[in-house]
Amino acid sequence: MSEEQNPTSGDGTGTAVNGAGTSQDGRMASGENAQTLTTRQGHPLTNNQNTRTVGNRGPATLENYQFIEKISHFDRERVPERVVHARGAGAHGVFEAYGKVGNEPIEKYTRAKLFNTAGKETPVFVRFSTVGHGGHSPETLRDPRGFAVKFYTEDGNWDLVGNNLKVFFIRDAMKFPDLIHSQKPDPVHNRQTGERIFDFISNTPEAMHMVSFLFSPWGIPANYRQMQGSGVNTYKWVNQNGDAVLVKYHWEPQQGIKNLTASEAEAIQAKNFNHATQDLFENIEKGNFPKWELRVQIMSDDEHPELDFDPLDDTKIWPEDQFPHLPVGMMTLNRNPENYFAEVEQSAFGTGVLVDGLDFSDDKMLQGRTFSYSDTQRYRVGTNYLQLPINAPKKHVATNQRDGQMAYHVDSAPGQNNHINYEPSSLNGLKEAPRTAPDHMPEYKGRLIRETIDRQNNFKQAGERYRLHEDWERDDLINNMVGALATANRTVSDKMVELCTNCDPDWGKRLADGLAAARGGQNAEGGNQYNEAKGSEAVAEAEAVAHDAKPY
Repeated sequence: MSEEQNPTSGDGTGTAVNGAGTSQDGRMASGENAQTLTTRQGHPLTNNQNTRTVGNRGPATLENYQFIEKISHFDRERVPERVVHARGAGAHGVFEAYGKVGNEPIEKYTRAKLFNTAGKETPVFVRFSTVGHGGHSPETLRDPRGFAVKFYTEDGNWDLVGNNLKVFFIRDAMKFPDLIHSQKPDPVHNRQTGERIFDFISNTPEAMHMVSFLFSPWGIPANYRQMQGSGVNTYKWVNQNGDAVLVKYHWEPQQGIKNLTASEAEAIQAKNFNHATQDLFENIEKGNFPKWELRVQIMSDDEHPELDFDPLDDTKIWPEDQFPHLPVGMMTLNRNPENYFAEVEQSAFGTGVLVDGLDFSDDKMLQGRTFSYSDTQRYRVGTNYLQLPINAPKKHVATNQRDGQMAYHVDSAPGQNNHINYEPSSLNGLKEAPRTAPDHMPEYKGRLIRETIDRQNNFKQAGERYRLHEDWERDDLINNMVGALATANRTVSDKMVELCTNCDPDWGKRLADGLAAARGGQNAEGGNQYNEAKGSEAVAEAEAVAHDAKPY
């Protein structure tokens, strides 16, 4: 058989490209082998770690074809359930502005109208969620929690989309599909395993700060009412002059903060796997309205060489002693949904949904999320998802967008010439809004490159968090990691011991000792969904304790 007839006979020279081939063609380009990573177009990927940016701090550019193809496919991997944040609960409420940021006039930093007057109220809808699990999964599983707030402001909607934890696993959106794939069930046997998530993490040192939280009791909030929220990414505030500062957002629960150990969570899960949804609904129904204070950290918009990390890195926390948390308002949730599907399931959020006075930073994770979130909503809910009552702004809407799946009205203005669905026009079409303040216009000079940021410092804050944990939190962290890693490939567990040691020698030693004991026959507790060893025991126990029944 000739090489043209056998499309899988490529020798990696770049010459085996003759003939029609098949949809499963195995020929290779020069330098490739059977495990070379490519795009679906067959392009070999030489850098799958970084988006293309102006300098290694960003911003990202629209011609990031590799990233857009990767993330847009990822956005469409599940139908119709959310790929992430599938399990959720929601409620309506109100945000009341203080009119200041700390003790300063807020207009000094932002011209966003929802903040500018003490006592001003803005309606909100909040959706809480777990991240990696399906729509009917238990709410006791170890997972970050989503904390997404939709503000229906006088200038249109603002979505503040974040998590309960203040940091994330990765700093570049290029890696987001890989992160979630490692947390999702194995594509062969459809089970989640600790080996998969820690295989990814052990090759992603920037994730260690998140590990220090997620595998401690902070990885299982007691309920939605008593957990913090954070925007996670870095944003900007822009004032009336077009000047900008960097900001981070934090929600502080006025009900206190409560977390669960793995054994406590398992005991609750045995009785009720909807406990957090029930807790939120029943407290609001009883008039016990939960409240969160919105606080911000402010930093000048530059590189801050005095810091040992990049302030745009979402795996880092800004030190509170240098950048204090300044209160700007209070949110109260006071009304339950009337219909879960219409309001909670169909609610759609996006990090790109900002109002005047709020802006993006060059945070590479934020810029990737900004494309991904709204792209996901168009796919999951439909082209006209913004016409649904839960997502529509509570104000005038007039666009030239038309048609699409499930369109049920036209966003036209009173008296508008409905023949004109374009702009500009001299025939009574829509007109641009008048400009009332200058745009923020950051200046960039740099080469378009694919590089990781310079100041990574992957282990310092993770080690600090380990030492800040109380003894019982450290115990739970070690138990959970041992439970997840006890049956993992030794290459993965050894790498994790090394990374933990880099964070804090005590962390690494305790993990190594725990793994040795577990592999010596002692039971390791606390792995939760990542504990494959306990899962195997449960499989055997289910058959051993089961009661016989007759066929019918």
